[in-house]
Amino acid sequence: MSVAPKIVLTDDERRTLEKWIKGRRTEVRLILRAKIVLKAAEGMLNQDISKALNVPQNKVGRWRRRFAAKRIEGIEKDLPRSNRRRDEKVRLAKIIVEATTQTKPKDATHWSSRSLAKHLGMSAARVTRVWREANLKPHLSRTFKVSNDPQFAEKVIDVVGLYTNPPEDAIVLCVDEKSQIQALDRTQKCLPLVRDHSETMTHDYVRHGTTTLFAAYNVFNGTVIGSCMPQHRHQEWLKFLKQIDKETESGKALHLIVDNYATHKHENVKRWLKRHPRFHIHFTPTSSSWLNLVERWFGELTRKRIRRGTFRSVRAVIDAVMSFIKAHNQNSTPMLWTAKADRILEKVERARAMLQNVKQSDSPH
Repeated sequence: MSVAPKIVLTDDERRTLEKWIKGRRTEVRLILRAKIVLKAAEGMLNQDISKALNVPQNKVGRWRRRFAAKRIEGIEKDLPRSNRRRDEKVRLAKIIVEATTQTKPKDATHWSSRSLAKHLGMSAARVTRVWREANLKPHLSRTFKVSNDPQFAEKVIDVVGLYTNPPEDAIVLCVDEKSQIQALDRTQKCLPLVRDHSETMTHDYVRHGTTTLFAAYNVFNGTVIGSCMPQHRHQEWLKFLKQIDKETESGKALHLIVDNYATHKHENVKRWLKRHPRFHIHFTPTSSSWLNLVERWFGELTRKRIRRGTFRSVRAVIDAVMSFIKAHNQNSTPMLWTAKADRILEKVERARAMLQNVKQSDSPH
């Protein structure tokens, strides 16, 4: 059986220990160690010191031995801690991250915490912790499309310039069609929102037809010019252009930001535009609908009025859309575009470089 070392203090050591105990700025850990050494110097056993100070007996023995070996210096400073556990943690985290990002299970498209833990022979809790620290979310995915438009940079600079530095004495309109707005009627009545229960509706529905919304979003004041039509051919597009011509101030130039839909480039449309020189068309790059602010407004329309609506006819859904536009225009607030063209181009170039790296890594050697 090991015997606790006997502690005999010099006068200087006793004064130092007592000074630590009485000092208002002394760290708590030093006060506790000083008390342990003083009681050991009184001849108390480790088990008695443990009960008196309410600390584990092994802790008492540790600081008693440290003092016996190195005196004041032994308890004043902590021993340097080993990095073995931290190094092991880092090594395992690296393994988890590499397996998550560079491999896939044989029977699934992505790893779950349990399947990866089983594959690597470790706990699911460790995998989850590493994913959280590395901000990895294998269960989520997002869609993207990098434009291959050869005039991508020129078009981005043109459109962003209209947002951030619009021409004087002109109106900038973001124009597009929201096609296939369905008039959906639920097969049963919805259960209303009540305490402790969200609004509930049936998963199935009856279709009563569709309509297409033509909308022009005013970049300056946030108002919307809109019209619902049964189709979205070039004939309907021309009809909407005439509506814009009629509902905007005649003395101002009109700059329309539109996508590359074929109806926008029809020969009849081009001839009409030549006869109306105040119209200036600015095309967004292909696969870049995010550059058109009216798409964000379409999102608001869908979330607030269409997605959870119940419509028993096409006329009902048209009335709902037009009433939404009327209410929006009464309290409109313009969206503020803040992204600079050069930053957008930098991000797209990085995305293209990443795609190229993925393509090269997937190619056979």
